[in-house]
Amino acid sequence: MTSVRFGIDRLITDPALRQPLIGRRVALVAHPASLTAGLVHSLDALAALPEIRLTAAFGPQHGLKGDKQDNMVETADFHDPDHGIPVFSLYGQVRRPTAAMIETADVFLFDLQDLGCRIYTFVTTLLYLLEAVSGTGKAVWVLDRPNPAGRPVEGMTLLPGYESFVGAGPMPMRHGLTLGEMGRWFVDHFGLHVDYRVIAMDGWQGDAAPGFGWPTDRIWINPSPNAASLNMVRAYAGTVMIEGATVSEGRGTTRPLEVLFGAPDVAARDVLAEMQRFAPHWMTGCALRECWFEPTFHKHAHQACSALMIHAEGPYYDHHAFRPWRLQALAFKAIRTLYPDYPLWRDFPYEYVENRLAIDVINGGPGLREWVDDLGATPGDLDALATRDEAAWVTETRRYRLY
Repeated sequence: MTSVRFGIDRLITDPALRQPLIGRRVALVAHPASLTAGLVHSLDALAALPEIRLTAAFGPQHGLKGDKQDNMVETADFHDPDHGIPVFSLYGQVRRPTAAMIETADVFLFDLQDLGCRIYTFVTTLLYLLEAVSGTGKAVWVLDRPNPAGRPVEGMTLLPGYESFVGAGPMPMRHGLTLGEMGRWFVDHFGLHVDYRVIAMDGWQGDAAPGFGWPTDRIWINPSPNAASLNMVRAYAGTVMIEGATVSEGRGTTRPLEVLFGAPDVAARDVLAEMQRFAPHWMTGCALRECWFEPTFHKHAHQACSALMIHAEGPYYDHHAFRPWRLQALAFKAIRTLYPDYPLWRDFPYEYVENRLAIDVINGGPGLREWVDDLGATPGDLDALATRDEAAWVTETRRYRLY
């Protein structure tokens, strides 16, 4: 996949696209991966256009500059000294833009690189912005970027009552949409009254080789500190679930969220053998490699952890066969089978939700955890739940696709 033009690149090179912004106050929602093809930050690129009047900027989780490493580490508002505008944090004192923040602009340009996963909070930040703008007469423009995980859809639909900052609405874990497309669904699904526009990409094909979602002529820039590679992006719809488990997802190493687990008291070789026995058809599309790591911080810090590394890359990657959500579920299941009394589920307020287990917040319901803990459950039991939801999501969202 080559020669894809992102929304920001089209906007700064096409005066006709910018014409509706003339005379209006403009705010930008951005993060470190909000770069043009020439590696200029979108804030600087827009500020260089004489007809664009920037009056504010917004930073999502991890900040406008991406300075916060872990979840639930907040970012403060600040004043941008280069452009002389306020920068509001949407992961600090508030998650939703306040009325005072909305009053700073007439048009809100949303330029965040997403990972194509429900739990990645930039999806929810888009919904919260749309809800805050709804009914005000103001506009939201998404400067569209690729879904680097491509079009595959996987996982169970988030259940009513399980909404959170990592669960914006009833969608599966791997949603298969770009944020521009997701915004179109949000507007309809939640009945929002927003002047909504997408500055679409040119040339993006979500499942086309060789990039399978990510253009091969664009370098990868971390949109958050631990999203360090396309391998991580592809695995993330599964490995993010480890944030709700006591085993390590590799935080504190150079390859976070690229392992199925790591722990000093779990034998990776035995887990791999049990996975192969129980559901080998869920292990396709990648290579799994036994390895060891020692986290410098976070879970099991300074302890040697036995682990399974995922390689959804190079000759091992089959885009249409790889199913990271099922693969991670399988790893949990193998651990539970081999170690029935292992304290697998982490009990702490995940993304400030205090009345549910973190794994249930992450999955948008208890279904996956209950399947893992039921020693009599089969692969077909989980498949039956997920396949139904996946098919329904594809049918529901097909009309919102732009590419």
